[in-house]
Amino acid sequence: MPTSAADSVNTIASKSPWADKYRGATVEDLDPPPALSSKPSDPISQAIMSAYERDYTHLTVVSQENRALLGYLNVPRLKIMLKEGKVQESDPVEKAMLKFRRKAKVYKVITMDTPLEELEDFFNGGVDGSEPQDFAVVTDGSRRFVLGVATKADLENFVKRRP
Repeated sequence: MPTSAADSVNTIASKSPWADKYRGATVEDLDPPPALSSKPSDPISQAIMSAYERDYTHLTVVSQENRALLGYLNVPRLKIMLKEGKVQESDPVEKAMLKFRRKAKVYKVITMDTPLEELEDFFNGGVDGSEPQDFAVVTDGSRRFVLGVATKADLENFVKRRP
């Protein structure tokens, strides 16, 4: 908490130049597209075709049994892996997916009610401030359902179209 007027000015100055444009907006205001999920056993060709059809750069991977979030596919990374022969289109998604490490790691929960300032902080510093993130999985508050995926580009486009 800032303790003086000077501290308040410094805090405001250190924020993103877009922060004043959010004006209380939340992730819901980004209108993120519904998440597109694959199962670990789906062929890579099916996942990549679904991503191309919707122009998605990230796909979530969910459990076949309970739809629990297991990880994600980074489509640009997947293209490189295919080109280098590390995976084949007939391979299962689980061979190319990036798994979420759940043990001893605290994840930032991003919901439709998350303020855009927090989403920007998440993109810039990641969950613990150690590394930037390319996208955020938007869930309900209890993290039981994946509602969508938000990217840094979504946030930038939102700011550009705001008056």
